[in-house]
Order: sequence, then C-alpha cells, then structure tokens
Amino acid sequence: MEEEIKQNWMTKFKSFIIECKRVLMVTKKPTSIEYKTIVKVTGLGIAVIGLLGFLIQMIQQIFFR
Repeated sequence: MEEEIKQNWMTKFKSFIIECKRVLMVTKKPTSIEYKTIVKVTGLGIAVIGLLGFLIQMIQQIFFR
C-alpha cells in the first residue's frame, strides 16, 4: 500500500515536470509594446481595486460609526 502511494506521487511529480517543460517551450518573451500594455492594465486594475477598498472604508466610517 505504501509503495503504491509512493509510486503514484512520483508519477504525478514526473507528469508535472513534463507539463512545466512543455509550457516553457511554448512561451515567448513579450515585445516592448506587449509589456507596456500588461503594465498599464495591471496598474489600472490595482488602482480600481484600491479605489473600491477606499470607498468601502469611507462608507463604513460614515454610516457605521
């Protein structure tokens, strides 16, 4: 029973490593334009989430004092 668990774990680990290699072979370095776009979208998302958190905090302070 313990040997089966160990082999199952090893099989899953080997499969994971093979999958990681496959993904790394498919990926490519982003161009300058792609990178700038990703940075802008990520920054905008962080700003929106921060603004929502700030507004929720303000509403809580105003109404639930």
